[in-house]
Amino acid sequence: MIHVVAILTTKPGMRESVLEAFRANIPAVVAEDGCIEYRPTVDAEGLGSFQTKFGADTFVVIEKWRDVPALKAHAAAPHMAAYAAKVKDMIANRVVHVLSPAG
Repeated sequence: MIHVVAILTTKPGMRESVLEAFRANIPAVVAEDGCIEYRPTVDAEGLGSFQTKFGADTFVVIEKWRDVPALKAHAAAPHMAAYAAKVKDMIANRVVHVLSPAG
């Protein structure tokens, strides 16, 4: 299994607009062969100093894929290109971590 943690920081005040486009793309992604999990997450509230927050302009995508070929097919999917084009002017930074289970 392949895990992906993608940290997306939007331009100020644009997070909800990007999340709207992201949510609209979820059905196409979860229908992809090999997609196990694909969901956006934001900072939980009420934990105080226990956590380090990403902030109001950031969301984190948690993904699980069956294998590397499934993830590569996802990255090349036409609906991902359409989503990227739709949000490109609203994104300030994007960091993608691709991880394998440690054992």
